Amino acid sequence: MSLDLSSLTLLVDIIDAGNLSQAARKLKVTRANVSYHLSQLEKAVGLQLVHRTTRRVEPTEVGWRLYEHGRAISNEIVAAKETISNLGQGLQGRVGISMPSGFGQMVMSHWLIEFKGLYPGIVLDVVFENRVENLRDEVDIAIRILPEPPQQLVARDMGTVRYLACASQTYAQTHGLPTELDQLRTLPLITANVVGRQLSLRGYKAGSAVAERHEVLLAPTLISDHYPFLRQGILAGLGIGLVPDYVVQDVIASGDVVTALDDYRLSIFGTHMYLLYLPNRRQTRAVRTCIDFIMAKGGEG
Repeated sequence: MSLDLSSLTLLVDIIDAGNLSQAARKLKVTRANVSYHLSQLEKAVGLQLVHRTTRRVEPTEVGWRLYEHGRAISNEIVAAKETISNLGQGLQGRVGISMPSGFGQMVMSHWLIEFKGLYPGIVLDVVFENRVENLRDEVDIAIRILPEPPQQLVARDMGTVRYLACASQTYAQTHGLPTELDQLRTLPLITANVVGRQLSLRGYKAGSAVAERHEVLLAPTLISDHYPFLRQGILAGLGIGLVPDYVVQDVIASGDVVTALDDYRLSIFGTHMYLLYLPNRRQTRAVRTCIDFIMAKGGEG
């Protein structure tokens, strides 16, 4: 196997995937097939290109340099295909977007419907999910609420996410509202869950000389990633909602829902929303246009 375009493409796929099994799944071949061709490539080059462990492959210095060449060539091929497909046509292409279920359902879905109306030739593939791991092959853009952005990704700041403790007027009149975070331990709570760890609420009391952090472990009685459902539960008077402000802004304005613990800055998942994408994946015009549109709607631009 000589050092040709297909060899470089294979190396790029392996390093992007992180291990041989993932690369094999993407390429729809066996792991043994990928391993064989990688070994043949290393024989042709005369140098080891990756360090293999049971779970991951890590590029050697020469492997990383060849990867960068292969990635650049792949990007140019994508650009050439895009140029050909767009000749004499409107903006086309595919954009894979992953966004958090709550913000996606209640805010971003409206933006993307507008975007699709403006660019009918662009295929939008939208996933509503709360997974935080790295972007997958089919995802070009991920919107995430995080304490801080992952270092391996490009992160565009879309602003602060404000969490509220709130309840319906009926609940507040019947049961009263909490005035301290610790009271939440014994109250019926309505909120989304965090996969893989104990749900906790962090609060920073405003106005104190030192930003004192309080943390309370939560045991909600109504849990869902479907924020319209959580909103219904809050309006029905089933308990105290712990949700981002965009879930209940309109019903707070109308007076149907009231807030509590207003002297605390609250956080469950993080306090910032970021638009994330891979630094080494070439962006098509469709992806760049979508990023600019989203940032104009909700971010820095």
